Amino acid sequence: MNSIDLILLNFNEVRRRSVKVWTSIPQEKLNWKPDDEAMTCLEMIRHVLESEHYYQLAIQNQGSLAVFESPFDKQPFSTVNAELKFAEPFRNHFLETIKSFSEEDLSSIKIDRSDSGYIRSLGDMLLRVAYHESVHTGQLLDYLRMAEVPRVRVWD
Repeated sequence: MNSIDLILLNFNEVRRRSVKVWTSIPQEKLNWKPDDEAMTCLEMIRHVLESEHYYQLAIQNQGSLAVFESPFDKQPFSTVNAELKFAEPFRNHFLETIKSFSEEDLSSIKIDRSDSGYIRSLGDMLLRVAYHESVHTGQLLDYLRMAEVPRVRVWD
């Protein structure tokens, strides 16, 4: 297994576990949030899916985007499955983009996000994208605890 295969495995495992959490949230709790300044459960799921699309474009651009017109902005919030279905072509394109990179690309391509405080190699950036999703999935598990909703087992 090479580095690209491992990165793809990580993305697939992170998403598989995220989907387990996301689809376990009862419909009546999707708009729950712990306080007025927080995202709702569904907003956080949308944030993860939309951010992955942004990151893919930033990776292709080899840096932050001056303008980001999100295709998610025009989508009404409804269900987790609707969010996943809408995001599926973007996700597939992102995974295909990752498959197109070589082992050498992981260290030689630099992603300039100086506006966010960093310039990182492509490999580092890809791991950050998966980590971003993992952090938000952990936050949702905490949301569920606070909302007294049973939590699905992610460590299978």
